[in-house]
Amino acid sequence: MAFQTPVTVQEVLAGIHEKRYLLPAIQREFVWGTDQIRQLVDSLMRGYPIGSFLLWNVEPDTASHYAFYDFLTDFHERDHPYATKATVPSGRSAVAILDGQQRLTSLNIAVYGSHAEKKKYAWWNSPDAFPRKRLYLNLLEDPDHEELSLRYDLRFLTDSEAQPQPGEPAKWFRVGDVLKLENSGPALMKALKDRGVDLNEVDAHQRLYDLYEAIRVTKPINYYLEGSQDPDKVLDIFVRVNSGGTTLSYSDLLLSMATNQWEEYDAREEVRALVQELNTGGSREFSFSKDVVLKTALMVAGVDLRFRVTNFTQDNMKKVEKVWSTTRAALLRAATLLSRFGLSTRSLTAHSVVIPIAYLLASKGLDDSYLDSTASAEDRVRLQKWVNRSLMKRGIWGSGLDTTLSRIRQAIDAHGASGFPVEAVQAEMAAIGKSLEFEATEVDELLELKYGGQRTFPVLAMLYPGLDLSKVFHEDHVFPRSRFTRKRLAEAGVAVPDIDVFVAAVDRLPNLQLLQGQANVEKQAVLPAKWLDKAFVSEEQRATYVEQNDLDVLPEDIKEFMDFYEARKACLRDRLQQRLGVKASTAADTP
Repeated sequence: MAFQTPVTVQEVLAGIHEKRYLLPAIQREFVWGTDQIRQLVDSLMRGYPIGSFLLWNVEPDTASHYAFYDFLTDFHERDHPYATKATVPSGRSAVAILDGQQRLTSLNIAVYGSHAEKKKYAWWNSPDAFPRKRLYLNLLEDPDHEELSLRYDLRFLTDSEAQPQPGEPAKWFRVGDVLKLENSGPALMKALKDRGVDLNEVDAHQRLYDLYEAIRVTKPINYYLEGSQDPDKVLDIFVRVNSGGTTLSYSDLLLSMATNQWEEYDAREEVRALVQELNTGGSREFSFSKDVVLKTALMVAGVDLRFRVTNFTQDNMKKVEKVWSTTRAALLRAATLLSRFGLSTRSLTAHSVVIPIAYLLASKGLDDSYLDSTASAEDRVRLQKWVNRSLMKRGIWGSGLDTTLSRIRQAIDAHGASGFPVEAVQAEMAAIGKSLEFEATEVDELLELKYGGQRTFPVLAMLYPGLDLSKVFHEDHVFPRSRFTRKRLAEAGVAVPDIDVFVAAVDRLPNLQLLQGQANVEKQAVLPAKWLDKAFVSEEQRATYVEQNDLDVLPEDIKEFMDFYEARKACLRDRLQQRLGVKASTAADTP
C-alpha cells in the first residue's frame, strides 16, 4: 500500500466524471445529509484537513469478476437515492474507493450536483415534496449564528430561492460555478461585478477566493493506493477502515457479503428494487429499509439472526440466496397485508413487525389467496389483532429484536397448521419479557394518546375492528380542532378557566375516531351533531354509526364538550378492556 501525491478537489472530481474512480459493490449507500456536506465544504474553505482516503487499484482480470457503481451526482430521496451500476469495459482496470466514499460523494453533489429530500410534513407521493436544491455560498454575509460551527454561510437552496430581490446584488453564488472561473484574479473580480457586488466589499472577494482555493488550488485529497488483487485481503481492509465514522452496519456488511458471494442474483440491485416496491408499489406507502429486508432474508433462510462476522459465511450467504425469491414474494404480501390493515408510513411505528408476517407466509407456503380468501379471513383477523397489540404495547420491537424474532420463528415452525399461531407466539414472547397482555393502568395510558401519535392508529383500529381499513381512513377529531382556539372558544361561551382544559383535551383519544378519507374532507370544521344530521340518508344508518363509534353522548353545543369527552372516555375504556381482555377494575381492587 503506497501513499500517493495529493490532488485537488477539482482533479478528483474530474476523475469521477471521467469514470476513472468507481465504487465497489461492497460499499454502503450514500448516507450523509446536507449538514455534513456543508460542514465538509466549510472545512475545505478554512484549509482544514479532511482525512486521508484509501483507493484500490483493480487490474483488468480482477475487475471483470466484480460489480462497480458510479458516484451519485443528483441525489433524490425518493426517485434517485442510489448510485447506478457502472460498466467497466473488458480489458480495462478500475480504481475503487475503499474509504472516503461519503466525503467524495458529498463533494460531487456540492460541486456538480443537487440534493432533493422530502419536505417536513409533505406527502411522499406529492410532486412538490422533494425540491431540488444546490449548494450556494453567501458572498455578502456570514452565518446568522453559530449553526453547525460554520464560518461560511453555505446553504442548499432551490435556484429560485437563490435569486436576488429586485435591485439587490446576487449574493448567493452556486458552489459549482467556481469551476467556470478562469482564474482567481480578474475573472473572480468580474464575477463579483456581474453580480452587482461592490468591488470594495473585501469580505465578498475573500469568500469567493477561499472557495476557489479550496476547490481548485489546495491539494487536500491525500490517499493510499492498495494494489493487492486478493479479494479476502481487500474485504478485510474495507471492514477495518470502515469501523469508524458512520459505522458499517449489520445490513451494510451483510449486503456487502451477499453482493460478492451470490451467484444467480445481484444482491444489491435486488434489495434496492424490493425496498422501493415495498414502500411505493400498488397503494402501499411505507418507509421500510434494507435492514428489514435483509433481516427477513436471514429469518426465512433459517440462519442465525445475530450480527456476528462469523455468521456471514459463504454457506449462509448461499442459503439466503436460495430462498431469495420466496423471501421477496413473502415480504410483498406481508406489506400488502399491513396496508390492508390500514397501516402506512405514518402509523407503522415498528417496521420489524413485517418480518414475522413474511416468515409465516414463506414458511407455510401461503400465496396470494391468503390475502383475499374467505377461508383465511379468520386467521387474518387474528393476525391483525396481534399486529395492533404489538404496536400498542411499549418495548416490543425495541431491544432484543433478534431474540424476539428467533422465538417467534420457533413458535411458527412448531405449529403444524398453516395459520398464525397467536397463542404460541405470544407465549414465546412472554417468556422473554415481551408479553402482549395489558393491565388496566396501561389502558388508562392509551386513553391519553394524542392525534398523530405513534400508537394512536393501532388503538383506534383495535377499538373499531369492523372498519374496512383497506380503504383510506384518517384519524379525525370528533369535535373539529379548528374550533378550539382560545378566541373561538371564548366566543362560543366557554368559561375562561375552562379554555385551557378544552385545548388540552381536543387532540386526545376520546375526541378521535377513524373516518373514511372523503368523509373526513367533507366534514371539515362542522360540529359533529350537525354533520351527523347531513351525512346519513336514513335514521337507521345514523344510529348504527353513532353506536359503532360511541357517539351516543354527543352534545349539540361545544360548551358541553368536556361532558362528552369524559363520557366517551369511559365508553372507550370499557371497549378497550374488553378488546384486550383486561379485567375491569372495581372498588374491591382499589387499595
